[in-house]
Amino acid sequence: MTLLFFVVMAANFRGCFSAASQTPIKGKSNMPANDPVGSSVFFRVTGNVYPTGHYSVILNIGNPPKAFDLDIDTGSDLTWVQCDAPCTGCTKPLDKLYKPKNNRVPCASSLCRAIQNSNCDIPNEQCDYEVEYADLGSSLGVLLSDHFPLRLNNGSLLQPRIAFGCGYDQKYLGPHSPPDTAGILGLGRGKASFLSQLRTLGITQNVVGHCFSRVTGGFLFFGDHLFPPSGITWTPMLRSSSDTLYSSGPADLLFGGKPTGIKGLQLIFDSGSSYTYFNAQVYQSILNLVRKDVSGKPLRDAPEEKALAVCWKTAKPIKSILDIKSFFKPLTINFIKAKNVQLQLAPEDYLIITKDGNVCLGILNGGEQGLGNLNVIGDIFMQDKVVVYDNERQQIGWFPTNCDRLPKS
Repeated sequence: MTLLFFVVMAANFRGCFSAASQTPIKGKSNMPANDPVGSSVFFRVTGNVYPTGHYSVILNIGNPPKAFDLDIDTGSDLTWVQCDAPCTGCTKPLDKLYKPKNNRVPCASSLCRAIQNSNCDIPNEQCDYEVEYADLGSSLGVLLSDHFPLRLNNGSLLQPRIAFGCGYDQKYLGPHSPPDTAGILGLGRGKASFLSQLRTLGITQNVVGHCFSRVTGGFLFFGDHLFPPSGITWTPMLRSSSDTLYSSGPADLLFGGKPTGIKGLQLIFDSGSSYTYFNAQVYQSILNLVRKDVSGKPLRDAPEEKALAVCWKTAKPIKSILDIKSFFKPLTINFIKAKNVQLQLAPEDYLIITKDGNVCLGILNGGEQGLGNLNVIGDIFMQDKVVVYDNERQQIGWFPTNCDRLPKS
């Protein structure tokens, strides 16, 4: 289980790199840098909520390019990879690490100043970073820049120079195993995110979307050309100049179509979180509703199941969510700033079936993760939906679909 909601962009950022120019791949067409409207970038995704615990995408870095699998995280800004510098706490073999090649970013660059907001005493000094996540993982390293070859939907091939972290000291202090990916693809709202850098370079609009399959896989895209112009439910982002998270609200919670008394929620959409987290009070209210509703049904508590905190079992191992779906009611998140804006959640959108044939609640207590009063919508709530984070229009949207099917374009 991962929870890559970004907690701290720690105080060690001393510098960063200003957005560099994109370079066309030799022999291929090149899109004008000042025309971001005409392009999108598409990636295939691997992973699932359970048992993998994350969704990842492969990006190539360098020339010649080397492939790195990165955890998709809209809850943080910095993209980083495990780095041969040498590396402490790396989970990949040596030949799968990124090797720096005198491409450090100076601390005098504008992007680094925007991240840290502190003085740069020595302009050519390297840009150190430290990021910490809510699952108690962290990465310490230095900021580099290199080429990221990208194929656009119009057929062009570009290799923009992007700033990213070279993580040479990773720590995993939480109760779960470290992720098996090479690093993090940071897609938050801040200027350091991969998405924001593409927008600054004029390659794509500041729009990202993902479609995560319930089974395995899906797709990820940058730009606004891979979703329909209508049929999407939109809710405005909460506006804050200091907030790099994708937040919306206020919202009320319905259970079985009826009001629960849970009102005024502010919610963070975070693809780096496998599960959904509510503050302790809201979590307990939801848990009480679910427990009361399943009382008298052929379900028993399964305290021996260790996949998640709250699980049930039946007389025989559960093979499919369809076996027990009728025992649970749907949830609805009702965003009250706009008319008829609801995130509909069937039982399969908040439950998992474990390898031992038990059913577990994919809603967790954020207070136990140190999230305080924050509420985080994780991947489990976003399965089989195209979710779009539109920074150009400051809105978050979604529509249901089968994420096993890739878009024709």
